[in-house]
Amino acid sequence: MTKWVYVFGDGRAEGSAGDRNLLGGKGANLAEMCSLGLPVPPGFTITTELCSHYYASGRTYPDELKTQVEAALEEVGRVAGRRFGDAGAPLLVSVRSGARASMPGMMDTVLNLGLNDATVEAIAAEAGDARFAYDSYRRFIQMYCNVVLGLDHDVFEEILEEEKARRGYEVDTEFSAEDWQNVIALYKGRIETELGAPFPQDPHEQLWGAVGAVFSSWMNPRAVTYRRLHDIPESWGTAVNVQAMVFGNRGEDSATGVAFTRDPSTGEKALYGEFLVNAQGEDVVAGIRTPQNITEAARLAAGSDKPSLEKLMPEAFAAFVQIADTLERHYRDMQDLEFTIERGKLWMLQTRSGKRTASAALKVAVDMANEGLITKEEAVARIDAASLDQLLHPTIDPSAPRDIIGMGLPASPGAATGEIVFSSEAAEEAKAEGRRAILVRVETSPEDIHGMHAAEGILTTRGGMTSHAAVVARGMGKPCVSGAGSLRVDHRKGVLLAMGQMLKAGDTITIDGATGQVLKGSVPMLQPELSGDFSTIMGWADEARRMRVRANAETPADARTARSFGAEGIGLCRTEHMFFDDGRILAMREMILADAESERRVALAKLLPMQRSDFVEIFEVMAGLPVTIRLLDPPLHEFLPKTEEEIAEVAEAMGVSAEKLRQRTEALHEFNPMLGHRGCRLAISYPEIAEMQARAIFEAAAEAAEKAGAPVVPEVMVPLVGMSAELTFVKDRIDAVAKTVMAERGVTFSYLVGTMIELPRAALRADEIAASAEFFSFGTNDLTQTAFGISRDDAASFLETYRTRGIIEQDPFVSLDVDGVGELVRIASRKGRHTRSDIKLGICGEHGGDPASIRFCESVGLDYVSCSPFRVPIARLAAAQAAISESRAAG
Repeated sequence: MTKWVYVFGDGRAEGSAGDRNLLGGKGANLAEMCSLGLPVPPGFTITTELCSHYYASGRTYPDELKTQVEAALEEVGRVAGRRFGDAGAPLLVSVRSGARASMPGMMDTVLNLGLNDATVEAIAAEAGDARFAYDSYRRFIQMYCNVVLGLDHDVFEEILEEEKARRGYEVDTEFSAEDWQNVIALYKGRIETELGAPFPQDPHEQLWGAVGAVFSSWMNPRAVTYRRLHDIPESWGTAVNVQAMVFGNRGEDSATGVAFTRDPSTGEKALYGEFLVNAQGEDVVAGIRTPQNITEAARLAAGSDKPSLEKLMPEAFAAFVQIADTLERHYRDMQDLEFTIERGKLWMLQTRSGKRTASAALKVAVDMANEGLITKEEAVARIDAASLDQLLHPTIDPSAPRDIIGMGLPASPGAATGEIVFSSEAAEEAKAEGRRAILVRVETSPEDIHGMHAAEGILTTRGGMTSHAAVVARGMGKPCVSGAGSLRVDHRKGVLLAMGQMLKAGDTITIDGATGQVLKGSVPMLQPELSGDFSTIMGWADEARRMRVRANAETPADARTARSFGAEGIGLCRTEHMFFDDGRILAMREMILADAESERRVALAKLLPMQRSDFVEIFEVMAGLPVTIRLLDPPLHEFLPKTEEEIAEVAEAMGVSAEKLRQRTEALHEFNPMLGHRGCRLAISYPEIAEMQARAIFEAAAEAAEKAGAPVVPEVMVPLVGMSAELTFVKDRIDAVAKTVMAERGVTFSYLVGTMIELPRAALRADEIAASAEFFSFGTNDLTQTAFGISRDDAASFLETYRTRGIIEQDPFVSLDVDGVGELVRIASRKGRHTRSDIKLGICGEHGGDPASIRFCESVGLDYVSCSPFRVPIARLAAAQAAISESRAAG
């Protein structure tokens, strides 16, 4: 019989931290904390495998599940000294989700389950506090109806606000027990009106309703969106954790809070978190009340007049500090903790690796390595390579004037400028139209995930440093200012009121996630300097990696940027980009539209010095590092004049009629230019084009070598080769030009000639092609197009549908299709090495900057990856992580 339920409590657990895939992150860590002897309320976990069964079986459960759950409830009740559903000593439970990957706020939770008209009286009598009992009951009704019965939360908020107004109350804590009983009666009446049935009183019915709701929430829109944004497979499923309730809302000696063992924004080694007195966990993250600081140092730094946990409950605080240190050392990583204090006793409800900004991740990893908690290799492996992109975002120029219109909490660092939008839909619309937006809300909720992703930054008027907006923004690397209480958002009128000013949707603001400032208008930004912890991690990464990292660059400015980010050469210099400059396009068009070779050579002679000067500067910037220059690749029609004005200009320059030019343009038209007259096909049809480019490359190499006093070894790449005879034909022309230049200049130089593998036929016949090619560079953009038979320019219209329907896990143009396109790379690599054992192998498509694709490149044994200059740090780190992973697998 399959075991679906795992129990923990009383210092024992049926699972451990290693069971994350089966028990989910929350369940596995609850079991681990329990085994460590920490104060954890007893409970049980229903496995992720049950979630998969649930969906595969038409949302039904296996027959044996009920028996296993009932046995687990008995054991939890035994440990807690209570019994589920008992009217005298009732066991109340929380029901929470827990996927193997953290998905904060994306799925559903129910607290205080087991309360009904009878058990609430027992809880009131036992606690000697009727107000606490009825407050818990009304919370349960609200949450259960929203999560399980589908009744909107606003239905209850409306009743609550009306009752507050009628009684003249400001906050919920002013309600007495009798007040809450009256509110509960109003709730029940509205439930019967809205749903046609009374609120369920049977605790077992309540439990199965909540379990079903948590499993169902795995497929709710916000969870689906979060999984898509974070590449979490749908097949993983979620576990359900059922745990005995402990109450942070039992009076002034009770509290609940969230904390990190280090600052998730900066990485500083200091306890960081917030708590609320006389509250339940949902109150802290919901942003309904302003939370208090945990430590006295943080309270002083924030200028708060509300006491810290350290001062208010010193014994519980001391116990928490010790547990936080224990858990960080045990897991050897920064921890995100949830806790409740019930009448002075501390209880731990969750631990998990804390989400952090990229800069914090670097500092934590470096500090922990220096503290001896982890090795340098582990520090390198800990960093999410893709997250380094966060560090490349601008920050506000400190010398710029600041028109401050509001202050909030610095919830996620970085700065962003954009137009105000008040809804997630407006943020998405702005992004689709190429406009930058700042999402401005009273508070965000999980339903805002798509808008937060589309916005440049997030501003909320409520909520703390651990609110939904703060946590999600940090995970996304988006700047966020939360809890800007001096600002007022009027959604109905679509305005933001700030220090006597009225701003409307479309007005520009800037937010500074490092200071919490909200600024009017656009403010000058600075690029960050990548030093300190970043340099340390990059140094450790460079020690660990095997593959070299080059950049795709075709201008001296690109080359300089690439060098500044640590590029070890240029893996792709697209020569065609050099021809689109206003001063060159005319000569290029003259060359294309010429009728005879002699006319083409006249035009090419104009282009030669331009190309040569470009290459000289690039060679000088790269200072002896390898530079791979691709010969002209795109179809000629891309360079042709399109408007009547352009045709007239070219006709005049060439001394021909506009009509003749128009006819020549039409003659060059292709129905499918992507598979047409381009790449090496142009070099075979018009050898003089390749000869001019080769001459420019070799003359530039000779000139740069002379200036530097050191050899320059250019790599000439012939594109779109499908047959060995094509490469042989073009290579013969290149070699002849090299020989001529050497003779003319009285020098000798070395060079390589290779090809881009971007056609399936080239991959399959790579052994023949390698007889002429001294290197292969995999052009995986085109190789993906030709392998799949799809255009990356048009595929977006259906690839997302493929993803949502489970046909593909990832867009193959974003992350390499290792099974299909990857197999072609494997074949070409193996065959190329068979013919030429020292052949140089690299990749220069967009996949060269994608960490998952880089892992594949390491597994194949490529010599280098090449990517855009700004992704070079990502590639360096990903290459190191891939090498570490391969080494561990082999060892």
